[in-house]
Amino acid sequence: MNPALMIESLPALLEGTWLSLQLLTAALVLGMALAVPMAIARLEAPGPVRAVIAFYISFFRGTPLLVQIFLVYYGLSQFDVIRESALWPFIREPWFCAVLTFALHTAAYTANILRGAIQAVPAGEIEAAHACGMSGPVAYRVIILPRAFRLALPAYANEVVSMLKATSLASTITIMELTGTANTIVARTFAPYELFVTAAAIYLVIAAILTAALRALEYRLARHQRAPASTAAVIAGDAHVQA
Repeated sequence: MNPALMIESLPALLEGTWLSLQLLTAALVLGMALAVPMAIARLEAPGPVRAVIAFYISFFRGTPLLVQIFLVYYGLSQFDVIRESALWPFIREPWFCAVLTFALHTAAYTANILRGAIQAVPAGEIEAAHACGMSGPVAYRVIILPRAFRLALPAYANEVVSMLKATSLASTITIMELTGTANTIVARTFAPYELFVTAAAIYLVIAAILTAALRALEYRLARHQRAPASTAAVIAGDAHVQA
């Protein structure tokens, strides 16, 4: 064990961590933008559209993320139509390919989570929205989606942490994020234990921060479901008297 090497390597590892966080943020934002319409279409669209979305979700959930990265990074460049299109300056960049793959991957999982959450919204709330004269899109925007997001948050927190760990696969296409940076230093110092222990500790700290933040958000969004302090005190007092 060489603590001095761990401390010496920390600035480079933190620089790689910043790139990992950029990948994670971009993937989650794009993934959510794709997942919301897919989740709604999975429930409301005609049969053929639902079948296409179901196949998409099954493909990205049923195949390894590493294979998906290779298909996007190495596979798309094999087509002349891609190389001659306006997208080629982006497709040939490893960072863009990684973000695209991560976004498509997390969109499949997130769409499935949101679909279940939408189905879990109480039917009475949806009926009340329609009784108030809300159209379908308005009911989704005002009632259904906000409620579904609150219901989906615990499962989505797990997806966020999973995507954080998945960013390590970007090192396979030459991106020097946290794991890629650790691999580079290991190749120079021949000290894998120190470097990967440090990288693992950084991942653990980030995962703990993300989990705590999402739990705090979940607690805040559920504040209307908690009894006020005065009401809780009265209930506790009545229970004590009855006992």
